[in-house]
Amino acid sequence: MKQLKVLAFTHQQIDLKDLGKLVICNQSLVSRLSAVKQQFGIAEIFYVGTCNRVEFVFCASQQITPAFIKDFVRYLDFCIEDNKIDDFVQKAKWYEDEEALNHLLRISCSLESLVVGEKEILAQVRKSYEICREAGFTGDYLRMIMNQVVKAAKRVYTETRISKNPISVVSLAYRKLRELNMCSNSRILIVGAGETNKTISKYLQKHKYSNFAVFNRTLSKAEDLARDLRGEAYTLEELKNYKKGFDVIVTCTSATEPLITNDIYQSLLNGETDKKVIVDLAIPNDTDTAVLENNPVHYIEVKSLQEVANRNMQERYQEHVHAEVIIEQTIDEFRPLLKQRRIELAMREVPLKIKEIKSMALNSVFAEDIEQLDDNSREVLERVINYMEKKYISVPMVMAKEILVNNS
Repeated sequence: MKQLKVLAFTHQQIDLKDLGKLVICNQSLVSRLSAVKQQFGIAEIFYVGTCNRVEFVFCASQQITPAFIKDFVRYLDFCIEDNKIDDFVQKAKWYEDEEALNHLLRISCSLESLVVGEKEILAQVRKSYEICREAGFTGDYLRMIMNQVVKAAKRVYTETRISKNPISVVSLAYRKLRELNMCSNSRILIVGAGETNKTISKYLQKHKYSNFAVFNRTLSKAEDLARDLRGEAYTLEELKNYKKGFDVIVTCTSATEPLITNDIYQSLLNGETDKKVIVDLAIPNDTDTAVLENNPVHYIEVKSLQEVANRNMQERYQEHVHAEVIIEQTIDEFRPLLKQRRIELAMREVPLKIKEIKSMALNSVFAEDIEQLDDNSREVLERVINYMEKKYISVPMVMAKEILVNNS
């Protein structure tokens, strides 16, 4: 596993607002990963961006150093002033070899999450991987890694009580929202149609809220969510002209700059003066600070949920220990699987070579001798050769796997 690397920027070391500067929007993901893959000779890579972490999982021969991280960050062209890059480098965490796999397993089992036990992180990691796989950034090695990640996470969520009564960032936000005792016909604006907003929308719909307007950069995605909510769909551009009023804004997009500016907020108010609610689960925040400074707002955001998350960590500590055991078992089981796969890849030319030897023997070296055989003799010879071909392919591969696994 020496070539497995993880470069991580998380809420544990970096302020969430600063972490938002490292978010890569979907529109530029392919071009930026292509560039960094070529620049640093990276064989396989995928990017994970959630509300409290940005991580790069890749396969490369070079060792990760502060100098490498600095060049890596610079080449990805984040919105970071040159004199502040060193600060991000110092706060970065990096993992190699088995430590990298251990880290991946821990985050997918939610042991590193803001709220331990939340299952959303596994779905987020899988989706991030799939996006990069479909774009051609990953191959056989990271495929095997992800298989183990998913397998371990499923074991943790089914064999331990770590996710019993899960309290994810979304459910924490919804609990805060419910405490405000809003009426069921409250006018709710959903800004962004990603997984986070889909999830919180399900909570709202389950508790009989029914007055929704959905805004999204891609109208078709807004229409899909609005259809589920029996609401209206708009593009993000139409947000500044929306005049039907609102009681709650739920926002979570991948925008790198605030979408809810004070001007847009005033336009949305359309003369109303009562206290509104904003649930902002985006990193960086979608709400401009000027909105909070100039208006009466019940404001719910990711950072404000940290205290509850910390209490949750203490309550689930014992299950945390059980999950660690599963992770250790997964790593132990993966070592021989990886070695076997390496043998398979190294010996995948064997069947082709043996077929070439067979063809040369039959059609060239012994062609004249075979011509002199009767039909029955030829048939027996063919059966013998086919039998030998299968054995020469399968036996060495099995022996090689056993030798490598048993003597390593």
